[in-house]
Amino acid sequence: MLAIIQLLSTWTIPVLIAFIPLYASFKKIPVYESFIDGAKDGFQTAIGIIPHLVGMMTAISMFRASGAMDAILGLFRPLLERVGVPADVLPLALLRPITGAGSLAYVTDLIKEQGPDSFVARIASTIQGSTDTTLYVLTVYFGAIGIRNSRYALKVGLISDFIGFFAAVAACWLLFGLV
Repeated sequence: MLAIIQLLSTWTIPVLIAFIPLYASFKKIPVYESFIDGAKDGFQTAIGIIPHLVGMMTAISMFRASGAMDAILGLFRPLLERVGVPADVLPLALLRPITGAGSLAYVTDLIKEQGPDSFVARIASTIQGSTDTTLYVLTVYFGAIGIRNSRYALKVGLISDFIGFFAAVAACWLLFGLV
């Protein structure tokens, strides 16, 4: 099973990078011109989201500095350890929906601390790839296009992150067990 995972992870991106332009060329789509048009639109979008990014970064800093994350983790740590969730990945459950860069920095620290092949590092990496930065997406992208009422997006996004967290832990237990 591990050999199949390694084979897929080695070849998926190169195959996609080769396939997309070839398929576009086959469909007579001007690949380079389409890329340039998208880059122009992307630049305008980047300028439009800067105020939302500043607001989100301020909120994240306040949340971390207030000690709220430590308090929340202290409440849930004993329960989650009983069901097989390592304590070291708990901060990731809170960081990931808020910040991609912060959660990536945390995963990087875990990998440096415990090694890339450790069980905790595998779980953390799987969580990083299985969940999304829900609050970031809502703040920045919805703000950039002017959506003020996110309706069910917050609930669905956070529920998806919750399920993704536990699904990542379960998948690592199934695939790797205690290594």
